[in-house]
Amino acid sequence: MTLSPGDMQKLDIDALTGIGFSEDAISDAAQVVSYFNYINRIAEGLGVDLENEMK
Repeated sequence: MTLSPGDMQKLDIDALTGIGFSEDAISDAAQVVSYFNYINRIAEGLGVDLENEMK
């Protein structure tokens, strides 16, 4: 999802459901990953410094 989101395929979802993840859990994980990718890019693009705890 982070490096090549366009390469994701149904097989990737099938692999996760095959080991017990629900479709809701997969959706939740994808949304969390996407949010952190977004917010990190915004922070980096604006030159926001990390809090000491985050370094």
